[in-house]
Amino acid sequence: MRILLVEDQLDLARHVERALKRKDHEVLVANEGPKAVELALQKCFDLVVLDVNLPGYDGFEVLKRFKEHSVLARVIMLTARSEIQDRVTGLSSGADDYLTKPFAMEELLARVEALGRRGGAMTNGSVLDFGDIVMDLDRRKVTKAGKEVNLSPREFEVFQILIQEPGRAFSRDEICERIWEREHEYDTKTVEIFIMRLRKKLDTKGQSSIIETIRGIGYRLGSDD
Repeated sequence: MRILLVEDQLDLARHVERALKRKDHEVLVANEGPKAVELALQKCFDLVVLDVNLPGYDGFEVLKRFKEHSVLARVIMLTARSEIQDRVTGLSSGADDYLTKPFAMEELLARVEALGRRGGAMTNGSVLDFGDIVMDLDRRKVTKAGKEVNLSPREFEVFQILIQEPGRAFSRDEICERIWEREHEYDTKTVEIFIMRLRKKLDTKGQSSIIETIRGIGYRLGSDD
């Protein structure tokens, strides 16, 4: 992935940069808010690792300017602040994940990889793909091998959860909670029905289903290798 690292603590920036490069990521470093915005507008990044406490613009202002200029990169925020309101502010401003300092490098790398799986299939900010299946989020359209597949709104939402993080197993409860939010509004068996419908519409005849059942857990979108 191409990653923009925005961190004004030079020792930490070097440490994180080296760790990311060891994972074969391409990394550019900015040590102030205005420079981060400038680079994000000049180059296309898959992910931004963004500190909150920055000279020039703080991380929240950087996020605001990203949004104003339609920067599509996903964002992990780094901060020494542990207050819940700061986390809420960051996530509501457009961050995809939030990690407080001090943090274990292994945890940061794991979160980078998780967002990479979620965002790596994106050809732009609103299109996801898996194999020969393409999901256009803005147009609410799914195609398989170039042919449109008619999904109901709920089928679309269930498949969106799976395609955003290929390889990750989702429990039936988690899928339900993401879609219906309140417990009394769903029955987990409903998810099984949507999975069955998706398999019928998206699987290739004679091949294993792209949606794997993980015994005792739930479902995941299998590898498209």
